[in-house]
Amino acid sequence: MSISQHIPDHIKRVSRSLGYTLWLGAADHWFGLSAIFRARLNDEDRAGLAWATLRSLDPYHAQAVADAVLGGAGAPDAPLFDTADQAAIWAGIADDDELDAYAVAIFNALPPAKQRYFLEYGQEVLA
Repeated sequence: MSISQHIPDHIKRVSRSLGYTLWLGAADHWFGLSAIFRARLNDEDRAGLAWATLRSLDPYHAQAVADAVLGGAGAPDAPLFDTADQAAIWAGIADDDELDAYAVAIFNALPPAKQRYFLEYGQEVLA
């Protein structure tokens, strides 16, 4: 009797999918693999895979992968149509550290008259 006879079918399918994705190597296949993992593996199995994979990377690459998955919005994109709309979209997905860093940098880059206007506007909004 072979050990493969004892491996559950869903694990065999996940293993084959991983092999195909590694062989093909295209980004869209990796996105598809995430969907397969979600459909066929429980939270503990997926967490174990993520843990083992991150531990296999050097700290720089492990952090880059974690940031890509969990991180904030990154730098704002150039606006395609309306700057205010693009800024609102970015601010909606940015994390607190990004919001703080960009808000301070933007405020400091404003001329004094616009800084005063900004502070007055903020006080009105908070009132």
